[in-house]
Amino acid sequence: MEGGNEVTRRAVLRGAALSAAAMAAGADRVFAKSAARPPNIVFILADDLGYADVGCYGRPDLTTPNIDALAARGVRFLQAYANSAVCSATRTALITGRYQYRLEVGLEEPLAGRDVGLPRDVPTLPSLLKKAGYGTTLVGKWHLGQLPKYGPLQSGYDHFYGFRGGAVDYYTHSNDLWDGDVRVSQMGYLTDLLGSRAVEVVEGYAKSREPFLLSLHFNAPHWPWEGPGDEAESQRLAQGHLSLADFDGGSQKTYERMIEDLDRQIGRVMEALKANGLAASTIVIFTSDNGGERFADTWPFTGRKTELLEGGLRIPAIVSWPERIAQGGTSDQVAITMDWLPTLLAAAGTEPDSASPPDGMNLLPMLTARAAPVTRKLFWRYKANAQRAARDGDWKFLKILDNTFLFNVADDPMERANLKVRHKEIYDRLSGEWLDWDANMLPEIDASYTFNFTGDELADHIGTPPTSGKADNPPKEPKQSNPR
Repeated sequence: MEGGNEVTRRAVLRGAALSAAAMAAGADRVFAKSAARPPNIVFILADDLGYADVGCYGRPDLTTPNIDALAARGVRFLQAYANSAVCSATRTALITGRYQYRLEVGLEEPLAGRDVGLPRDVPTLPSLLKKAGYGTTLVGKWHLGQLPKYGPLQSGYDHFYGFRGGAVDYYTHSNDLWDGDVRVSQMGYLTDLLGSRAVEVVEGYAKSREPFLLSLHFNAPHWPWEGPGDEAESQRLAQGHLSLADFDGGSQKTYERMIEDLDRQIGRVMEALKANGLAASTIVIFTSDNGGERFADTWPFTGRKTELLEGGLRIPAIVSWPERIAQGGTSDQVAITMDWLPTLLAAAGTEPDSASPPDGMNLLPMLTARAAPVTRKLFWRYKANAQRAARDGDWKFLKILDNTFLFNVADDPMERANLKVRHKEIYDRLSGEWLDWDANMLPEIDASYTFNFTGDELADHIGTPPTSGKADNPPKEPKQSNPR
């Protein structure tokens, strides 16, 4: 619910950002006839970006003109969720279109050392588009398993340039920069390198006239907290053998510069599409893999990465497709990461693999035909702190350790008023439906990695201990004996 000076100020900022971007995009047509060839797809994924970390979602202290222009040329989702509160679990859902808990790699929160990954035989967004005649390229972060068993080229991508792990230094690249399956050494700030390669990919596909999927998965604004020109911070971490998680580094100003450079690189890619005559016929999606981390703006939500509070799950999500989608709109449709596979396959005129039906929903009717939002029923779990969540309409069931809650997240986005007693029938129904859903997923296991922020790391997590890492599976119902 909007109210108060802060929300009003943010609404004004959002409106100003979108108005300025709309003027820049004003020469474009609102609609155009469907192209004879299938659309190109550029899927831009930020890393740990908070819901309100860009201008068009209300960030007051930085400028993101290129992301704002993308919103002005398309639709901005106001209720978009990540499939998980951490990285590789969400990426599993994105590439498969299914709840990540159906695969062992999806149990990792995130993947951090165990020899698991995305199996080669699992149908993926790039493999399905490849069968439909698309060229497929991943530029940026993979984080779904290591060679020789796992990798982008083993899961449907024709080309790969980027890194395989969860995080790298922006300057040294932590010996994890790859071109295909060959490790490479290259100088430069990684956000800029990824932007440059993405521009080359667009230009190459434009020359070949082949429809393409470009997955542009930036590491920004994930730690380490290194903006353009911050080589000294990179050297400090390397010389002190310090963790890339960088708990004694970073600042709001550094974080702002990381996002602003991310925005610049997105602008370069958009210019490349325009220069090659591809802007109108290309679907461009911009979103994040989970809620924001320690310097992020998650307003009006509480919580952040690793937490199933709204701030750990709610993300920006923008879709532009000038030939088919009206400009400058917003959508109240509840959406989630795993929706993109069925949506993009439908846009490309192809279908999911019948042996691996998506759990996500095709959003195309809401985007191109202005269909009314439909009620969704979505579920999450996160092993650290024994977290569970479900959303049905405006209601949200939440469990953290032994504490349980029921919120109306439309009226109470900060999740303060616990309504589980006042609306016991809704609480009982949602908590029971979570158990029914969970029974169809892989169980949690002690061996999988998970983590949470502790009171020692973040001052606003007073007294929070490290997670035990133990599975929190519901007790199995006792089998009834057969009557004699």
